[in-house]
Amino acid sequence: MDPPTPSEVLPKDTIHVAGAQPIDATQAIGTKDVNATQAAVTPSSVENPSLSPNNKVELSEKVASSHRKKSRDWDHFEKIEDKEGQCRIFCNYCKKEYLVESSNLLSHLVNCPKYPYKELPKRQKTLSFEPTQGGEEGLNLVATSFTLEAGRKALTEMIIIDGLPFKFVENYGFRRFCNVLQPEFCNIPSHLTVARDVVNIYFAEREKLREALRGRRVCLTTDTWTSIQNISYLCLTCHFIDDDWKLNKRILNFCLVDDQKEETIGRKIETCLLEWNIDSIFTLTVDNANSDSTTVQFLKRVTKDWKGTVLGHEFLHMRCCAHIVNLVVGDALKELDVSIARVRDAVRYVKSSPNRFQVFKNYAAKLNIESMNLLCLDVPTRWDSTYQMLENAEKFKKAFERLEDEDSNYRVYFRDKDECQNSGTLCGGPPNEEDWKNCKSLVKFLKLFYDAAKRFSGSMYVTSNAFFDDIFVIQTNFDQLIRSHDYIFSSMARNMKRKFERYWGIRNKINLLLYVAVALDPRKKLTYLQFCFSEIYNDVVVNGMLDEVKDALTRLYEHHASIDSPSVQVESEDETSMIQVHVNYDDPCKLIASRYRRFLEERQSMGCKNEVDKFLAENCEGTDDEKFDILSWWKNNSSRYRILSQVARDVLAVPFSTVVYESAFSTGGRILDPFCSSLSPKMIQALICTQNWLQASVPISLRKAMDDVEQFEEYDLAYLDSESGSSSSTITDLYA
Repeated sequence: MDPPTPSEVLPKDTIHVAGAQPIDATQAIGTKDVNATQAAVTPSSVENPSLSPNNKVELSEKVASSHRKKSRDWDHFEKIEDKEGQCRIFCNYCKKEYLVESSNLLSHLVNCPKYPYKELPKRQKTLSFEPTQGGEEGLNLVATSFTLEAGRKALTEMIIIDGLPFKFVENYGFRRFCNVLQPEFCNIPSHLTVARDVVNIYFAEREKLREALRGRRVCLTTDTWTSIQNISYLCLTCHFIDDDWKLNKRILNFCLVDDQKEETIGRKIETCLLEWNIDSIFTLTVDNANSDSTTVQFLKRVTKDWKGTVLGHEFLHMRCCAHIVNLVVGDALKELDVSIARVRDAVRYVKSSPNRFQVFKNYAAKLNIESMNLLCLDVPTRWDSTYQMLENAEKFKKAFERLEDEDSNYRVYFRDKDECQNSGTLCGGPPNEEDWKNCKSLVKFLKLFYDAAKRFSGSMYVTSNAFFDDIFVIQTNFDQLIRSHDYIFSSMARNMKRKFERYWGIRNKINLLLYVAVALDPRKKLTYLQFCFSEIYNDVVVNGMLDEVKDALTRLYEHHASIDSPSVQVESEDETSMIQVHVNYDDPCKLIASRYRRFLEERQSMGCKNEVDKFLAENCEGTDDEKFDILSWWKNNSSRYRILSQVARDVLAVPFSTVVYESAFSTGGRILDPFCSSLSPKMIQALICTQNWLQASVPISLRKAMDDVEQFEEYDLAYLDSESGSSSSTITDLYA
């Protein structure tokens, strides 16, 4: 039996239905009969009753008795006559019942859920712009068409990526929006269906990641979170550079732990690695600043015999740089807490009501103070917010002085110093000249740590080779401040340097991979390390540290060489010459220039025993381009340094921070929001992990923590302008 075509489902001629008046072909099925009255009929959900075969009358027989050719549509229906002589028609597939006079048969085959020959309607595709894959900037023009399956999947992914509650799909406003945007997307799934779809996507994405991690060496970071019910969770993240030399960051687990003891966390990490079949870890970055972390020592013991262990886990332990920076900066803030508190109280007064804020803005306008940054209060657990508060307030110093001269309420707002010491709240009057001077100097110094924390807390680019630059700048500024004539800053710098060297001192105080990553940078190599060390230490220390760095790099190279091949040596001159023989063959001048560069490289590497000596002997890349891509360089030169490039792949993937930029400045713990806290641990893991996996190809926009605060202030001011007719008391309540 052949399936009907759309044209056959919609007959063109005006026809007659038995026992009915003549009707148009768009309302009935093509059969022939005359003189009857049409009745309004609706379809019934009653299934085909068990009737005797004698009572069944095939419609094809009726049509055959006429002299018109029967429609092939009737091959899909069956006509039955009951005892009372009333005819009914049943679908051969779904058994839905219709009266013979019904005009709904025409569209039934199109909507029949069990019709086996149904084809998806051919839609006209729409051109649309979609983001490029792999996290690259730009858009691709593609032809798309709507399907219910794609719409449902996109809806679930939106819930995951944006962290929306499941019941969001049942909101009236959202359903109305979907109906306007795409009327065909009418059967929006319930929140229970969305939850099931989330789990299905989680399992599918997990298998993709498991396949991508097969046989790969990874670097790990750990972080602990707490729900509002005080339940502890472990976030285990892996970092690796793939075969295309792209840095990847994937959350492996976000799992429940009994407590936050280090040994408990170590056992949970081991369990997670076994579940993922990961047998090769290079480093473990933890937020514990101690050198003898129990978690690291436990993992060293249980994984030392794993297949991918490198040099007995000599470089396994990596301290979180963001955590150490927070400890060091904390001492600086304590030294100047009085001056900081006075500036904070001045900012709090201005922001306590919209009227005061408007008066302050008028003073700033009269003094021609132009600044795009508005005043902002700091958050006690985020030192970067204190830095931004001081930086913005210092620009409005003259406006605060004008406010003190002309606003009596501003002076009354501050208590006397004696009352301040008794109450422990305010600090004896508005900020004076010395306070502004201290804050200005502190802002300049904190900017070094602020910029450093932003750089080495990046998660979408390599940080290991650039981290030493910030460390070197901070160390040299310590020495300058210590020699300063300002006693407060000299004492502050001395205390900060003491704590700094406690964690990042020479020799055994720092992981040598920090220096190895610099040596693998083709712009720097050991020459840059020698320059930096000589600015801080004496010649004996410099030579000793350079020897240790080269020895560590050589041992890493020999380890990879022993796995890849028992005997790996530098390519001979004949072999290297053959590589370039076909380069730019069509341009003789470029060919000569290429061969000459190759000649210089070979001359520099003469007598080198291995790829390490060859790499270090060649001149550094002469580029100061900030956009220099070290991964692209190693990708392009991996054929020249076949083994050393494998070392670079491992070392450059090492993360120096356990947290991303948004959390790098926080001294408080990470707490789950109420929505996640209300879910089961398995669902929390499914949501958080899948969110990370789906966003893996999307570049993370590093935003300043206080940008949102300033934007909300702009929204408030815009609202106040639009509601100028409202009472002042009502407006003041908005800022209470």
